[in-house]
Amino acid sequence: MQKILPAFSSIKQFEKFLQSDYEIGIFLETHISQLGNFHKLAEQNHKKLIYHVDLIHGLKNDDYATEYICQEFDPYGLISTKSNVILKAKQKGVVAIQRMFLIDSHALERSYRLLEKTKPDYIEVLPGAMPWMIKEVKERTNTKILAGGLIRTPEEVEKALEAGADAITTSKRELWKFSK
Repeated sequence: MQKILPAFSSIKQFEKFLQSDYEIGIFLETHISQLGNFHKLAEQNHKKLIYHVDLIHGLKNDDYATEYICQEFDPYGLISTKSNVILKAKQKGVVAIQRMFLIDSHALERSYRLLEKTKPDYIEVLPGAMPWMIKEVKERTNTKILAGGLIRTPEEVEKALEAGADAITTSKRELWKFSK
């Protein structure tokens, strides 16, 4: 997987992604009525999309929505905080990315228990600007890590990658130019 995963939630940002050299991008927030058009444009430009299922307006983030997205829009991957979405994505052969918020120790332990059940392909750790936590999560789960949230500089990208992140998810366009 590429080291930077551009993330976007507007048509203008999506168009910038389509013009970029990146193959894989993440749609953070969109509306169900736009999915078909985005899928078509991505296909025409030889791009692969990851959708954040929890942020698709007009769809509930459940098994049925996940199955619908997989059948109709053939995504490269899906991101969610919901275990049922992760399990259905894996069943459909789509890259499953479990989003994990590093809020406090209690939430962290609850997330570890959930990850044991879902066994996602990747864990997106938020905020990703805490390299010591990226290292801990990777060691404890033995799962590939995406670091996202509050990564603002090329130095923070470097630190996250050095700590064990496999890639960085970012909507900060200045970091889309970063490569390692």
